Amino acid sequence: MPATKLPPSRPQTNVMLSRVAHSLYWMSRYIERAENIARLLEVNLQLLLDFQGLDEAHRKEHWDSIILSTGEEKLFEEHYKVADSRSVTEFLAFDLRNPGSILACVYSARENARMIRDQISAEMWETLNELYLYLKSQNTADVWAAGPHEFFSRIKQGSHLFQGLTGATYSRSEGWEFIQFGKYLERADKTTRILDVKYHILLPNASDVGGAIDTAQWQAVLRSASALEAYRRAHVSAILPWKAAEFLIFSDSFPRSLHYCAVQIEEFLRRILGETATRPKSDAARAARRLLADLQSLTISNVIDAGLHEFLQEIQTSLDKIGEEVVQTTMFYPAESSTEEQQQQQQQQ
Repeated sequence: MPATKLPPSRPQTNVMLSRVAHSLYWMSRYIERAENIARLLEVNLQLLLDFQGLDEAHRKEHWDSIILSTGEEKLFEEHYKVADSRSVTEFLAFDLRNPGSILACVYSARENARMIRDQISAEMWETLNELYLYLKSQNTADVWAAGPHEFFSRIKQGSHLFQGLTGATYSRSEGWEFIQFGKYLERADKTTRILDVKYHILLPNASDVGGAIDTAQWQAVLRSASALEAYRRAHVSAILPWKAAEFLIFSDSFPRSLHYCAVQIEEFLRRILGETATRPKSDAARAARRLLADLQSLTISNVIDAGLHEFLQEIQTSLDKIGEEVVQTTMFYPAESSTEEQQQQQQQQ
């Protein structure tokens, strides 16, 4: 049988590698996405407990901001009448009609892993499968009965265990580069969205800026990225809004900051595409290089003057373009996601 010919514009890799690369990339992105959604929900549920005196308007505003940050506000409005703790938890944790829910992400990560079980370690597969089975056995009522903290901790621990086992059992090959590229691309995107949550929470008047609610919200933003302790080690003083934003955007040592993720994205992208740092040829490599250069040259004052929300949107657009081009030029298949099977499972639950 003659060898399959690839389009000239694509890297000269065989179909099997493209198939494996596709599954590794999306497996990594989906598990990182599930963890970040769990962080976002857990921290914001706790924030509302800390401010039980908030009126109904502020509570609705709070949950609306979470939905807006995910970019799924239209889908939410199609299926839910009001945004509150129960409906948002259901939508972002268990609703399979939402492709970005925790259950949908873990399901998709598991499906991609299942397609390449012979390419990953047994420990990686077992961890993903156990996490999926745990999620499948839960629902919103169970979570509220047992306490949300335990549920979200289980999701985060499952993701950490999977990533730790991947680092300990996966060979440093081309597949490793796709895993890392997918992880940091997803992480950078979610850090922008965690920061954008604060933008969408509108304060009643200017006097509240720097007040107790404002400080607590910025503390929640840092906790959502597991950055609170790292921030306090870097800044002994109280939590200041511009310092918190600066840390999550420009830190070159914290592994969830935009700058740190951009360094990793640019590095692994160059390896995948076989390009040099000085003369990137592909649009994706050039975009990654521009993103990194911007984060190395800008200051938090530049960002605030231009608008934090606008800056974050530009980053999200850039990350989307980078990801789309890499998928188009190195992979031949869409992300694994059986909508029909997921819908059936949703009805059963």
